[in-house]
Amino acid sequence: MKAALVSIIGPPAVGKTTLAERLAEALPAGLIREDYRGNPFLVEAYAGSAEARLPAQLYFLVSRAGQLSSAACQDEPKVSDYGFCQDRIYAGALLGEHEFRLYDKLARRVERMVHPPDLLVHLDCSEPELLRRIERRGRDFERSMTRDFLARMRTAYNEFVSGSSRPVINIGAESADVRDAAMAAELAGRIRKMLGS
Repeated sequence: MKAALVSIIGPPAVGKTTLAERLAEALPAGLIREDYRGNPFLVEAYAGSAEARLPAQLYFLVSRAGQLSSAACQDEPKVSDYGFCQDRIYAGALLGEHEFRLYDKLARRVERMVHPPDLLVHLDCSEPELLRRIERRGRDFERSMTRDFLARMRTAYNEFVSGSSRPVINIGAESADVRDAAMAAELAGRIRKMLGS
């Protein structure tokens, strides 16, 4: 497959990283993982600290711009377990009006350095299932996520996808098993066909 970026997007706990790992093996392609563990502001931001929310978003903005830069994505095909769009979606949900305005100014400048995805894989499932998965994987900072927050995330991703100029593959993650190697192989075939390689 030619050098291309496939970004997997969707709400928290929908299976993005699992699918990215399987898909990177099946294509084959390099794997880009979101650096949530390195974000020193994340736990406080999700615990409700208003002061930590903007720094948490700015950390992700800089981290993602580096990971998804045009230079980083030119040598080989890559699969990322997030899309650059994720930053704006979360910023819109978590930041106040003035903070979002500042974030948005910076994000628009940084976005020019980012390699746009050649294809998006959009995973989605219901809020009750997302809450079950969040509970099962046990990340402390995610325990504060409510059904309402997850509903807003799902709506924002659906709106983004409906307005995207990039090709999109939509997958219902409640019925599709993203851990299944055969499913990843079938998806890899669809992606190669859509990208003409």
